[in-house]
This record gives sequence, structure tokens and C-alpha cells, in this order.
Amino acid sequence: MKTLYSTKVSATGGRDGKAVSEDGLLSVALAAPKELGGQGGATNPEQLFAAGYSACFIGAIKFVGNRDKIAVPADLSVTATVGIGARDDGEGFGLTVDFVVSLPGMDKAAAEDLLARAHKVCPYSHATKGNIPVTTTLA
Repeated sequence: MKTLYSTKVSATGGRDGKAVSEDGLLSVALAAPKELGGQGGATNPEQLFAAGYSACFIGAIKFVGNRDKIAVPADLSVTATVGIGARDDGEGFGLTVDFVVSLPGMDKAAAEDLLARAHKVCPYSHATKGNIPVTTTLA
């Protein structure tokens, strides 16, 4: 693979710490959510993953639309719900991702086909494929 872009983010303190990108554009306090026994009140890794994956998936939808000459609504949106919990096999923790995608004005069959194609090019979808369950639903 030829790397086109890379970034570096350093985290300190784990779930109750801070994450900062080398360029300083990302600088967030981190806190474990109350549901996981933490204090809450700050961003957590699952929120960051949900933001990154949903934004990347929008990019993949637009890429496929442009590549395959499919009109993609300008007001499309993707909402990602990321869940974390104990794995059934007792080997630590796992994640789930549930997408709700809004493609206003698109035919349902065409929208579903577009989403399937987008999953084939999205790097986050490649990274999660076979590792965590990802569901995609049209709004």
C-alpha cells in the first residue's frame, strides 16, 4: 500500500487523560463514561471512533458516487452508534457499530447499492470487516 497521508496522535492517561495530535488541531480531554464506571464529562474513545468512522464513510459514499456517476444528495448524513461491552468468549471487550444513513431523495434500492459499494472502499470498513459487527440502515 502506498500511504497517501498519515497522522500522529498521542494519548496520555488512558480513558481518563488527554489526546493531542502532533499538529495541535485535535486536543481533547478523555474520560471514561459513567456506564463504564468513569466520571464522564469528557470525550471517550468510542465517540472518537464513531466520529471518525461516520465521517470516513461519508467520504466513501461521495467517492463511489463520483466514481460511478451516481448523484449523491448534498445533505447526506451518517449517524454512527458505537457500543462497547464484554465479549461473549470472555476475552476482554468488543465493539459494535450501527449506522443510520440518510440519503434524501434517493431510491431505496439505489441507496442500498451505493452503501454496499461504499463499504467496499471505506478504509474503516476494511479495518473492521470480520472483527466487529457493523450494521447499516437507511433512515
